[in-house]
Amino acid sequence: MPVRLDHTVVNSSDRFVAARFFAELIGAPEPAVNGPFAAVVVENGVTIDYADHFIPRDQIQMQHLAYHVSDEEFDAIHARVVEKGLEYWADPYHKRSGELNTMHGGRGFYVNDPDGHNLEFFTRTAA
Repeated sequence: MPVRLDHTVVNSSDRFVAARFFAELIGAPEPAVNGPFAAVVVENGVTIDYADHFIPRDQIQMQHLAYHVSDEEFDAIHARVVEKGLEYWADPYHKRSGELNTMHGGRGFYVNDPDGHNLEFFTRTAA
């Protein structure tokens, strides 16, 4: 059997606030309770499990989570970001505010979640 990512845990100050933020951006259903986690299901059954009990709030370290999406999904996610009035950037260093990038012949941007995790959405991958 090939290796396949099943889930990952993202530390947060409030698991449901963070999970709902992400679910709303991607147009996913309400996060599900999965034991001590708030789980958002993405493609192929992979879950992003938000936790608020592993690390004290003041010690949460930023994570970079990158999501390869279709052009249609990208347009919808970007529209939700704009509608919410969220700041977004064309680069991971947050130097080019309000811009999209054109890496690898596609489009992409970065936005922070409520805990400062750097979420990247892009339409073309280098792989």
